Amino acid sequence: MPELPEVEAARRAIEENCLGKKIKRAIIANDSKVIEGVSSVDFESALLGKTIVSAHRKGKNLWLHLDSPPFPSFQFGMAGAIYIKGVAVTKYKRSAVKDNDEWPSKYSKFFVELDDGLELSFTDKRRFARVRLLKDPTSVPPISELGPDALFEPMTINEFTDSLSKKKIGIKALLLDQSYISGIGNWIADEVLYQARIHPLQICSSLSKENCATLHNFIKEVIQYAVEVDADCKRFPCDWLFHFRLLKKQLKLGQIVVSSQVIGYFILAKRSLARLLLTTSAYVPELQKLSGTVATKAAGKPRKQASKKKGGDEAEDNDDDEDGVGDEPTNEEEESTKITKPKKGGNPRGRGRKPPMKRKAKESDDDDDDDDSGGNNDGSSEEDDEDLTEKGRKVKTNTSNKQAKTVKTSKRPVSSQDGKKPKRAK
Repeated sequence: MPELPEVEAARRAIEENCLGKKIKRAIIANDSKVIEGVSSVDFESALLGKTIVSAHRKGKNLWLHLDSPPFPSFQFGMAGAIYIKGVAVTKYKRSAVKDNDEWPSKYSKFFVELDDGLELSFTDKRRFARVRLLKDPTSVPPISELGPDALFEPMTINEFTDSLSKKKIGIKALLLDQSYISGIGNWIADEVLYQARIHPLQICSSLSKENCATLHNFIKEVIQYAVEVDADCKRFPCDWLFHFRLLKKQLKLGQIVVSSQVIGYFILAKRSLARLLLTTSAYVPELQKLSGTVATKAAGKPRKQASKKKGGDEAEDNDDDEDGVGDEPTNEEEESTKITKPKKGGNPRGRGRKPPMKRKAKESDDDDDDDDSGGNNDGSSEEDDEDLTEKGRKVKTNTSNKQAKTVKTSKRPVSSQDGKKPKRAK
């Protein structure tokens, strides 16, 4: 999902191309799941004739300052993206618009045309983003609840070290907490921990001052570098873990060959509506080792979390991915399902057919994203996940009824006819 560098690239693109221009046309999608708290008609009328004065960002949130309130704000979710027609803006895996696609995209939630003909669109294929119209975006959630921005408001080394010494949770979970530091998501957290040679599950208070200083340094370096190259991952250093987190590639880092065989993974699970979301954390066990008395306890924790939370209900955004328990599910959500093996076993005699039914429902759910995640402006696809769950219940009920009828039929006497005794031959 988009993290601080990706959102900052979008902010800079708006700042370079859109400031001082008036909005002469606006199209807001009729999608109450993404467009929050205001009708599309009222949103459009509030934008017309306004001039874009500046573009602001905090963490993974962006908002446009117009010549008068209210102001549009964007929480990017897992697949939110800014596009400016004719201008190159950083793209990422879950963005929806390609150069040869229709314009504006069927996934567009916010579209404006400026007085010089320039067109800007905010799209969201998966419909986890939120677009709001606010008098003061910084005074209300989610922006008001964010911690210091990792780029614009970095902690000093002493502040960072002191705060970590008081935390009794795993270091990656803390880095993903947007109320602690805003803007860090799953891939940045994995990267800075790898660069600092710190295990993602290491308890914060157990980190030495040297560990804290090293981590502080790499948070700054990774984020600043990613921002400098406009979040273009093709320009990231070739020895970053980013390139190998979920890919079957190899790279020699010092004396260690990083590949899919030596990268370790642990899965954190949470639910959003009827869908199980899995977030994969990647690290290199040979370089990132747990230390102290917490090693054994922490090593077993992810598996317990994955199984325990399987039936729970949690919101999509921690963020992250955005955004959350291990983030934002980011683009790792889809990939982690490939790594995780389904449980073996199961009950015989017909019940073994249930898992395929569930897999089919999940596959259908993923396919639905292409059609319903943003293409229907009436917002009717909001209940897709719940509909799939209901379909699963119907399949289960129908299967049970058929089995019951079969059992009932098999118990009837072969020689009987409609419950009457057979007549004796005369």
